[in-house]
Amino acid sequence: MRSKDRISYFYDGDVGSVYFGPNHPMKPHRLCMTHHLVLSYELHKKMEVYRPHKAYPVELAQFHSEDYVEFLHRITPDTQHLFAGELARYNLGEDCPVFENLFEFCQIYAGGTLDAARRLNNQLCDIAINWAGGLHHAKKCGASGFCYINDLVLGILELLKYHARVLYIDIDVHHGDGVEEAFYFTDRVMTVSFHKYGDMFFPGTGDVKEIGEREGKFYAINVPLKDGIDDTSFTRLFKTVISKVVETYQPGAIVLQCGADSLAGDRLGCFNLSIDGHAECVRFVKKLNLPLLVTGGGGYTKENVARCWTVETGVLLDTELPNEIPENAYIKYFAPEYSLKTPGGLIENLNSKSYLSTIKIQVMENLRSIQHAPSVQMQEVPPDFYIPDFDEDEQNPDERMDQHNQDKQIQRDDEYYEGDNDNDHMDGS
Repeated sequence: MRSKDRISYFYDGDVGSVYFGPNHPMKPHRLCMTHHLVLSYELHKKMEVYRPHKAYPVELAQFHSEDYVEFLHRITPDTQHLFAGELARYNLGEDCPVFENLFEFCQIYAGGTLDAARRLNNQLCDIAINWAGGLHHAKKCGASGFCYINDLVLGILELLKYHARVLYIDIDVHHGDGVEEAFYFTDRVMTVSFHKYGDMFFPGTGDVKEIGEREGKFYAINVPLKDGIDDTSFTRLFKTVISKVVETYQPGAIVLQCGADSLAGDRLGCFNLSIDGHAECVRFVKKLNLPLLVTGGGGYTKENVARCWTVETGVLLDTELPNEIPENAYIKYFAPEYSLKTPGGLIENLNSKSYLSTIKIQVMENLRSIQHAPSVQMQEVPPDFYIPDFDEDEQNPDERMDQHNQDKQIQRDDEYYEGDNDNDHMDGS
């Protein structure tokens, strides 16, 4: 077992209280469910729990354009009708709606990833977890795919202050396009994304032929998959590719995006992964023993998202969890089985052995084009914009919370699943 202070976990209850809208698949409420499941298994006793700082606009502007950050700060549901031009320019609308406390939501999840990176940089932990982060589609000048601020890019930029090379790994069902795009021209970040590709599936990028350009050529790796991939095929390919990547690239730190929409039964996904299969990827990366920043990402069947990220918190803590879910505030979501693990799915696996072999050969060929890990002339480390001064009194965010904050965590009635009456299913998903 690691000593408690080697794993840092970031959570703020306010992040789960925002609401994208009645028919929107993104439910930040899944983060409250995850946290309460983590607490019910008493995993918080094995790690340091922190409430992240709210990222300042100047921190968000390390990647995003100042005008976009300023607009996010200013726009509200009541005023959005006055800004039709800006909404279109920044891609805010149906997929990325303007809702109450939008900017604060961005500040919290981005702050968690920044704090995680800084604790790793200062060698205050070996692994840092921010399940609220992982919003990999956001672009420099606009929102995309339910993502407004790209916390992953901000976290990687932070890690680059101390590490010559950072490896980004993405197991969300959607291509990690925003992160890849941000680092497409540099060899200091290698991005590796395993995702569904084809059939007009969002975001439409991530072909195996997309490999980076200029100094970044061969430093973007894409593993495009078809519907129905299962645990065996996925984990075998994952381990083969990541082993070769680490051997070739020799990163100083890893950022792992654990989007749970690659699980079987996800409302927007089309893979057959069980929670065990998904978690096996996390276990493999952990064993590489490099500074590791772990985030969430997609995931649209809420109870399975909470199960998955709880199991993966256990994996990162070397803790096997009993399959029977303990009593917790959200226990009714897990009826009728009340079990932690979920099986794989039954969608036909369209990934033939020959197709997967072709992809693997192409990826290995691209990796061979890298002569050796790029070296970097390290300069003086720029200062952190903000080094959190952690207060011992704030270590368990579920304790010592004033009434205002407790009230903000009360779940909305329309967030609950009620079988066929669940308003989530009215969009036909």
